[in-house]
This record gives sequence, C-alpha cells and structure tokens, in this order.
Amino acid sequence: MSTLFGGGAAAASTAASQTQGDTSKDVPVKDPPEDSVSSLAFSPVAEHLAVASWEKKVRIYEISPQGQSEGKAMIDFEAPVLSCAFSKDGTKVVGGGGDNAARMIDLAANQTTSTTQVAAHDAPVSCVKMFNTNGNNMLVTGSYDKTIKYWDLRQQNPVGSIQCQDRVYTMDIMNEMLVLGTSDRYINIVNLRDPFKFYKTLQSPLKWQTRVVSCFTDASGFAVGSVEGRCAIQYVEEKDSALNFSFKCHRNQDTTGNQRDVSRVFSVNDISFHPVHGTFSTAGSDGTFHFWDKDAKHRLKGYPEVGGTISATTFNRDGNIFAYAVSYDWSKGYAGNSPQYPNKIMLHPVVGDECKPRPGGKKR
Repeated sequence: MSTLFGGGAAAASTAASQTQGDTSKDVPVKDPPEDSVSSLAFSPVAEHLAVASWEKKVRIYEISPQGQSEGKAMIDFEAPVLSCAFSKDGTKVVGGGGDNAARMIDLAANQTTSTTQVAAHDAPVSCVKMFNTNGNNMLVTGSYDKTIKYWDLRQQNPVGSIQCQDRVYTMDIMNEMLVLGTSDRYINIVNLRDPFKFYKTLQSPLKWQTRVVSCFTDASGFAVGSVEGRCAIQYVEEKDSALNFSFKCHRNQDTTGNQRDVSRVFSVNDISFHPVHGTFSTAGSDGTFHFWDKDAKHRLKGYPEVGGTISATTFNRDGNIFAYAVSYDWSKGYAGNSPQYPNKIMLHPVVGDECKPRPGGKKR
C-alpha cells in the first residue's frame, strides 16, 4: 500500500522533521459514529475496521487503499458499547456493552444488522477479546461485575470464569497470554493453556488508575498506560525484570499565569503495538499521539495536537494504517462534553521509517 492515501515515503519525509510527525495526509472515515468512540479494532485478515461507541452501536467499515471508507455492517446495543474485537479468521465481530451483554455479527454469512447475543454479565461488559482453541473461536469478556468469563460460541453458557479483585477496565491478548487491568491498579496475567486461574498478579508499577494494557507482539510482556501521563513497560518473567521501566508522556508545560514550572498531566487513553516492527503508539487526552521504540527507550515520532482528545487507536494487520479516534474521552465527566466536540476517526498512513525501530536498539 505504498500509494496509500496518495502519499509515499518521500512526501512524508519532506513534510516532517526527524521527530515531528505529519498528519496532513490523514483521511477521515466516512459517516463516523454520532457519539464518543470507545474502541477500535482492525480485522486480522482484511481491511475492515470495527468501531464501538457511545451511540449504542458497533459499526464495521471497509477501507480502500486510497483511504476511502464504506459502512459494511452494524451491531445494535441497548446501551453504550465499550469494546469491540474481531475473531482470528476475521469472520466475526463482537462488541461488549453497558447493557451487560456481548453481541456478535457474522460477516461470513453476509449479515449486516442481524446479531446474536453471545455473553452476559451482571454489570457492563467493558472488554471483549477473541482467540482460538483447537480451531474453535473462543470469546473472553471482562466486566464491571469483577469477573472474566470464557465463551464457546457454539454454547449458550460460559465454559468458565475467574473472579477478579475489582472491576475489569482493560484487557488484551497475544498468542497464549491474556492480560487484564482492574480498578485499584491490579494487573492479572493468564496463560490461556490454563485459562481458569491467574498465572501472575501484580500491582501496576504506575501510581494512579490504569487506563489501558497492551501486549507486546512477542507476548513476552505488556505496556500499561495510566491517567497520570505515564507509561510502563513490563515483562512477564522474573528473569527479564531488569528490562522493566516507566516514562512520562502526554504532559506539557503550563505557559499561562504564574505557574510556568507546573506540568499539565493528561491520561494515556490507548496503546497499540505495531504488528511488524513491535514498536508502539501512545495516545492521550492531550490530543496527541506518539510512536515509541521500547527496546531503545526512544521516541520515534511525535504528532501535533489533533483538535480533541484521542479516545482509541489501532494498527491494521500490515501496520501501514494507524487509525485514531478524535472524540470525547469523558476525562472531565459529563460537564466536559458538548454537541460541538469533534467526533471523527482518522486514518494515518504509516510510511517510511515512522514506526521502524531505532538501529541497534535491541533489549539491554
């Protein structure tokens, strides 16, 4: 997709400096949701983008090499949708909602609006992820009822569950590793070969509320983002603990008034790992996103403020599209929202060395 959105590597490199990225080639998704976007997910096998939002829907779009987008299907809920995910074969899309349910649509059956409820909890379903076991599509759901549940899509009842310490806020899967973050800063790791117990439990290395966890592409660890404008890199095994570190991000100096030595701190709302290079993005309430190399402990690119908080991000399967949602993230509560707040999904073409790791930046 070197012609993606009409721009190539040369055009991007002339428009941006070594560390300052360029968003001038970014393209908006047509007919975005009418309320805040909570989750984005690309298909593992096609250029299909799922979007969960507070308008009580999951919308699925088809993205062309020119960046054009077209609505393909939709899942309706009875409350805001907090998470969405594709199955590994790309045929199914699942959403988790504030109506205590997870609902699924089957794209292979050419369904466009016909959906099936596939999971239920006693409180809102905050996280959904899909994985394969023995060739079967499995669903794992996390909820504010302080449990995660596993579902075989051929059965009505869950095949098992785990009681968590508190409400489940965030969850990610890579290979056979499941990581979930709860309120009170607990982080639990599950080995999916033994899915009904925690492999490891720790408190977040960050001092404030966990906003997002995201697994490394090699499943050796995960990144944590919090409301305090900080990100942590955490390895699973004790032998790699010397590689753990955290860093400040999504902060800026207050240039107004008499408090110029005071930093304004913003939440890290989402972290996405590049599927090819293993580098990662952070995006936050300050309306910026950045690309990082964890092994070199280096920021690759920073991008200008986009006009609103960035609530969700994701890379496509090849890593040449970075999708980000510019919409209200509820960081200032109900009073911070307004009908005039921007609500859009942007597609950023990843070209040149934007996400490539720094030469020689191997694990120390």
